Amino acid sequence: MLTNYPLISALISMILAQAIKVPLNLIACKSWMPSRAFSTGGMPSSHSAATASLATSVGLVDGFGSSLFAIAAVVCVVTMYDAAGIRRHAGIHAALLNRITHHLSETSKGKPPEPLLKELLGHRPLEVLAGLALGIASSCALYDLN
Repeated sequence: MLTNYPLISALISMILAQAIKVPLNLIACKSWMPSRAFSTGGMPSSHSAATASLATSVGLVDGFGSSLFAIAAVVCVVTMYDAAGIRRHAGIHAALLNRITHHLSETSKGKPPEPLLKELLGHRPLEVLAGLALGIASSCALYDLN
């Protein structure tokens, strides 16, 4: 398993993307939140980075005309579409539901607010593209080291 370059490449890309979220959050929000390294959403998309790295490394190892590359590329595209589409919209809906719940708890006085839904689920298209670029770049860099 430790010699499986596509697997190692994908895992390293995902970990790198998650680690990058902490300093980027510090720069963008002026807030040090190490927990961002273990959460979904944000810049860059770790799902996009991992699947792009996997597809790129499979292409480099087995050829970009191989069936394995085709499978990895389709999984990558579906993952990125899901991150920027369905999961992002689920997060937007969660934010709206949280606002409604907060408003209802204020008007009912004395009733504690319900637990909030997680809002940061998906990604903006730029975050998905950044994950794609990170995945491709890290896969190519690791291939050169291999």
